Amino acid sequence: MLGSVLKKCLLILLVVVVYQHWGKIERVFNPSQVVPEQTQAKANVVLYATEWCGYCKLTRRFLDQKGIPYKEFDIEKDDEARKAYQALGGGGIPIIDVNGTLIRGYDPDAILAALK
Repeated sequence: MLGSVLKKCLLILLVVVVYQHWGKIERVFNPSQVVPEQTQAKANVVLYATEWCGYCKLTRRFLDQKGIPYKEFDIEKDDEARKAYQALGGGGIPIIDVNGTLIRGYDPDAILAALK
């Protein structure tokens, strides 16, 4: 009985971990979608987000899938990040700063365009 419950808990935990890191996992199995290294080297990407935001999760997954390095700031947990977010105009999440170009919301095409 206890073994059965433990197996179910471990399976659920595995599913949650895989879901949270799907972008990184997908990049391993589909490397052709990775952004070229010269673009990665030029990338200066800052993500202002929260943990619970669905669009923030999509943005993280997209950046991970494309192999784009980024620095993330949680505007709910970090006062300095919140001040920086507000200085950028706030008004919604995520805000992505890509090489000085601000992108509001989840917009993969705009992220790729700003990297070029």
